[in-house]
Amino acid sequence: MTFASLIAQLLNGLAGASTLFLLASGLSLIFGVSRIVNFAHGSLYMVGVYLAYSIVTGLGSGGVGFWAGLLLAALAVAMLGALIELVVLRRIYHVPELFQLLATFALALIIRDIVLAFYGPEEIPGPRAPGLGGAVEILGQRFPTYSLLLIVIGPVVYLALRLLLAKTRWGTLIRAATQDRGMVAALGVNQTWLFTSVFALGAFLAGLAGALQVHNEAASLALDVHASVDAFVVVVVGGLGSISGAYVAALIIAVVRALCAGLGTVDFGGFSVSFSQFTMAVDFVIMALILVVRPWGLMGRPEAPVRAGHSAEKPVRKATPRQKRLTQVALAMLVLAPLLTPIFPYTPVIGVELLIAALFATSLHLILGPGGMVSFGHAAYFGLAAYAAGLAASRFGMPILVAMPIGVALAALGATVFGWFSVRLSGVYMAMLTLAFAQLVWSIVYQWDSFTGGSNGLVGIWPPRWLGDSITYFYFTLFFVVAGLYLVRRVLFAGFGYAMRAGRDSALRSDAIGIDVKKVQWIAFIVAGALCGLAGTLFLYSKGSISPDALGMTRSLDGLVMVLLGGVQTVLGPVVGGVVFTTLQDTLARESRYWGGMLGIAILLLVQLLPQGLVGSLKRDRLNEAAS
Repeated sequence: MTFASLIAQLLNGLAGASTLFLLASGLSLIFGVSRIVNFAHGSLYMVGVYLAYSIVTGLGSGGVGFWAGLLLAALAVAMLGALIELVVLRRIYHVPELFQLLATFALALIIRDIVLAFYGPEEIPGPRAPGLGGAVEILGQRFPTYSLLLIVIGPVVYLALRLLLAKTRWGTLIRAATQDRGMVAALGVNQTWLFTSVFALGAFLAGLAGALQVHNEAASLALDVHASVDAFVVVVVGGLGSISGAYVAALIIAVVRALCAGLGTVDFGGFSVSFSQFTMAVDFVIMALILVVRPWGLMGRPEAPVRAGHSAEKPVRKATPRQKRLTQVALAMLVLAPLLTPIFPYTPVIGVELLIAALFATSLHLILGPGGMVSFGHAAYFGLAAYAAGLAASRFGMPILVAMPIGVALAALGATVFGWFSVRLSGVYMAMLTLAFAQLVWSIVYQWDSFTGGSNGLVGIWPPRWLGDSITYFYFTLFFVVAGLYLVRRVLFAGFGYAMRAGRDSALRSDAIGIDVKKVQWIAFIVAGALCGLAGTLFLYSKGSISPDALGMTRSLDGLVMVLLGGVQTVLGPVVGGVVFTTLQDTLARESRYWGGMLGIAILLLVQLLPQGLVGSLKRDRLNEAAS
């Protein structure tokens, strides 16, 4: 790379940093004041792109029309953000934090389908900025004029935010709420309207980031997920609630991205390294390194863990005789389910899918509920095991009863390594570190074409003849899933399970009485990873193939939704949540192209009506009846 091309890539990085900062600063403000992990933030960015296209097209892309259109699009997104806070989020501030996260996930599904209904599934190229469509020559390299404008916008917005926070009464209230919301409320400040205004400002910044990109990229439904991930990475690297940290993190990430893209493929004495492909994972490498060295980001402070509830849970009691009988009846119904095959031919296939979902959700619940540890990358162990078993079967011809243990062992090994680092963090920082590890594994699997099959994955991996028919494989899956669920139950009611819950409810007291909390959490990570790997190997042979999607962020979020739907504070919750979520998803996907929005509405209703989850709320109601 020549000096001139290096300068050009640095300028590209600075332009990208401006967009990243606009996007992330809004999320940082919202989290700092409301403590809501807003998964719908990327959706606001996406809406900004689409609205900018529509408004600019309507006003005309010449002169004032273009720039007025961008500003109006950002203001419209700000109004949408305020509406979301007023109508949805204000009603759920009292529910546990993880259910607030679930509500924002549902909002993202709803917003995506609304955009799909208005604009359709195709990408829409945006209009060009008048007078800025060309390029200028810098050291012999042509550089887009519009990117120079973006380089200027980032620092200007940063300085404006700093002045707003430092020199205005409203900014002082925001800083105070970030430090101590309880004290702000005690001083008589109307927190509800403060939250609304901050959410509107955060949405405006996200919308502005999207609107400014209408010149560079086409409006697409895929923008929401990518934008959300980018925003979370920048905010976590910079430190939650820190505007300066977000700015520095955006600069680091964007510049490293640009340099990797510019380096291309470099040959080191016969060993070639493709830095351009590394851009898919560089964000997460940076985040993982920063969090390992500075657990609260570059300029952040320690945060309380994101807990499933606001107070310590009541002790989990062993099943009553009545509950045991109900469990036996449910197990008998599962054993007899294949008898319905002549009437419903897909019963065994659907049954296998539901059983795998139940085991996957239960493995995540082990660390999320009793362990109090949030993971956004749990699917890494699911995919690691599936790929290991698939490679053992396809490349080395190993039978299923050998390939499956190999897959489970690799998942446990991955959980051992990732868990060792993750348990040293808490809350959102822990969750994002697990996501970083999962995305690193995903990028390796996705790009290693010669070994993993790349984006095509592994295909043609079916059960042996003695498991060839769907009914036999259903019973095979049922055996392992029931064994896995039984193991989890035994763990929860053993001394180890009580030590997990003690460390979750009070780490200091647990340390004082001799419990090594970090070690207990690490072991829980390993057990959960192994069980998740078991689910992954069963999934591999049920589908006959595996692809990189198996370890993607979407599957990890699906697992989180399953656990929260069923209820975090119950042993049965993840099983019910896994079954209900998978059934809803499959049913709605067959019935409508807008199944995501319908699922999102159902989740929002559940969060507001049953904030403890399906099983958790039923259990609470029965306890209330008994008490009365």
